[in-house]
Amino acid sequence: MMSFGELFVTDSLIYSSCEFLVVILGRLLGGFPWAQRIYVKSSGTLGLGWVRLPALLSDDPTAKHYKQLEKSMLSLSRQLAQWVVGLTYDDLPPEVIDRAKGVTLHSLASVLLGSQSRSGQQAVQLIKGEESGVRHGATIMVDGTTVTKGGAAFANAEMAMSGGKLDSFRMLTHPGTSILPGAFVGAETASATGKEFLTGVAAGYEVMERLASDFIPTVMSRGFHAGPVFGIFGPAIAAAKMLNFTEDQVNNTIALCVHLAAGNLEGPRNGGRALREGAAVRNAMLAVSMAQMGHVGGDTTLEGEAGFYHAYTGNNHGKLTYSFVGDTNTSLGNITKGLGQEWMFLETLYRIYSTAGYNIAHVDVSAQLCIENEIRYEDVDRVEAVVNWMETQYPSPAFPSRREDGEAQQGGTKYYTAYGVAMRGFPVLRSQQMGEADGGGDPPEVLDLMHRVTIIPSHNMTLFGPRITVFTKDGKSYTKQSTGREFMWDFAEESRRIRDVIPGVPISESQFEAIIAACCDLDKKARADDLIKLTISQS
Repeated sequence: MMSFGELFVTDSLIYSSCEFLVVILGRLLGGFPWAQRIYVKSSGTLGLGWVRLPALLSDDPTAKHYKQLEKSMLSLSRQLAQWVVGLTYDDLPPEVIDRAKGVTLHSLASVLLGSQSRSGQQAVQLIKGEESGVRHGATIMVDGTTVTKGGAAFANAEMAMSGGKLDSFRMLTHPGTSILPGAFVGAETASATGKEFLTGVAAGYEVMERLASDFIPTVMSRGFHAGPVFGIFGPAIAAAKMLNFTEDQVNNTIALCVHLAAGNLEGPRNGGRALREGAAVRNAMLAVSMAQMGHVGGDTTLEGEAGFYHAYTGNNHGKLTYSFVGDTNTSLGNITKGLGQEWMFLETLYRIYSTAGYNIAHVDVSAQLCIENEIRYEDVDRVEAVVNWMETQYPSPAFPSRREDGEAQQGGTKYYTAYGVAMRGFPVLRSQQMGEADGGGDPPEVLDLMHRVTIIPSHNMTLFGPRITVFTKDGKSYTKQSTGREFMWDFAEESRRIRDVIPGVPISESQFEAIIAACCDLDKKARADDLIKLTISQS
């Protein structure tokens, strides 16, 4: 049993027993209800109910301190739930609205491309075969069939993934492949307006990326794929927001996602195909449905002693096995720090080329370097690229399935660097299967030059920010440093660049232009799910 002078500790924050007693006194004086459950650590773990401060203290100089203290003692899922429920369209900064429109357009383009791929068609056939005849559900994009909500989310996510036009957050997660399919299910179910849809999408991205941010490499090093493991949270939040869930329902949705999160690395390392975001978003829709029906998930499922972070990172103290920036520790408190003021969503970048995300800058930065200095393929002796070391050992240094600093091969980093130098770009409709070259038709200049590219791993380089140096045959050298933010562009640039997919999509150019226009004006639309109809060929 705790003594009077012991400290109450949770999530790296320490509170004295005096502060604890003040809040208890507030409970007795103000008659406020018990709020959330927290973990208080001493020699054991004691589950305590926290209390809300009485209104009579609101004018006291210390009232704000205790209000902040009380808020900090809420569980992570409860803090996230409160923010999600309170978020409105008017709270979204213009750049967040712009990015939400952009990722929506990007995802729809990928679905259209992926609908023609073998894996995309298999997913659609699977769901239609299992779920034909459903009356009240959601729509499979491009195909138009009504199936269950989870089935539609799965099929649409699989098409998005196989289309190759993904977004990326910190290299190893692709939020849009699960969030947008889940968001469209939510929009269709709730008849959401464009503003409601954009708000849900922004909330889904922000929650998912905050949960993932510091932990992605550590999760990967334990044999889990961070993409689906974290990818379940975003679509669940997006759908829950559009369905106007209460704080308790959102909290329970997050808790249920903890139960359903999954994703493993071993199969793809040995010739298998991964089951990733498609399964994650299908499970997310199950979590939403169960929370809507009243299933209680619990309050400390994320940070608790047997919770999500303990299970997937090995501890609930923020200790890291790997980090993109060399950190060995982080704080779980960072997950909600600055929530609503600092938008991690804006770190999401567009993968315009259908390859591993760390390769895309090698194309554009190399191309721009050669354009700026009028370097031709015939002038080039060799190329060096200094990169973040984790980009050379995909998917994790603990379980590398390929080394990008080894022999040159089609579909590898050296190949894409050579494309940028020799061809000053890369065809947007090439290599639609992620990480795989088309296997034919590559220019001989590229196949020659890729063997003269050297990849240099560094612990000091930012993600997706290579430093490219071209050495020419006249003894000169030219260098360009990427910022890592070249592909974090606005909607105008996204709409300009995504038009390159038009020759490869199964709808007319005018219909694709209608999708671009609808995404641009999404905040003015009465029904966000009208976008689903625009993916179905009208010819």
